[in-house]
Amino acid sequence: MSGLSVVGMLCRTAERVSAAEGTQALVTELAEQREVTPRLIGSPSPVRSVPWEVDIADSRGCLLEAGGQVDDAFVAGDFPLLVAADCSVTLTTLPAVVRHRPGATILWLDAHADFNTPDTTVSRYLGGMCLAGACGVWDPGFDLPEVPPGDVVMCGVRDVEAGETVLLETNGVVQIARPGLLADALDGREVFVHLDLDVLDPTILPASFPAPGGLSDGGLRTLLGEVAAACDVIGCEITGFTAPDLTELVAAIVDPLVP
Repeated sequence: MSGLSVVGMLCRTAERVSAAEGTQALVTELAEQREVTPRLIGSPSPVRSVPWEVDIADSRGCLLEAGGQVDDAFVAGDFPLLVAADCSVTLTTLPAVVRHRPGATILWLDAHADFNTPDTTVSRYLGGMCLAGACGVWDPGFDLPEVPPGDVVMCGVRDVEAGETVLLETNGVVQIARPGLLADALDGREVFVHLDLDVLDPTILPASFPAPGGLSDGGLRTLLGEVAAACDVIGCEITGFTAPDLTELVAAIVDPLVP
């Protein structure tokens, strides 16, 4: 790839905790470190908690723009680095990845599987349904390529609802429980990384939906370094950063991923 595209999505997707300030701070820090100009998309809106049907309608433009930014980066031959408040961007970003890199592995580093559907969701939260939507398990209405569920590899996931567990197993999503095994499992592959920062333990980094038992900051940095050494990392997206005072810490953690 010839360059680096650093994009921060400030427009509201489906977040239920404010993360626009953290998103902007992290994008600015990562871009400054690499001497590139970041792109900030949209402006924050008031945070609210509404059913997924309302969020997907109201945030449609922002979600499509997120996917468009990833699409544009690949067309230009750049490495896409997208930061967003909420995992719901996955509905459009991951289809953009498979459009340009069919067969690429999606590495899902997240405390949550986000594999609910309208029939299984308890919270009716769009962010908890986004990966299943990107994989075509339910239809979010964007008419985009579907991510093959067998091309998704999960690690760090520890808060999964009963309905999700069944869907993950029946759709063939790969789940790796031990982070130390991840690099060998991905060796030699093209990999796009989805990193929700709640994969870290909430004692290290506050999370919108905290789940105890996450990775340490050093453990996550080591994991990302091992993945970067073993794989051809073709892009990444980072979500869920709500603590701008910890920007330097998070920038150091994700450094191995970013060219």
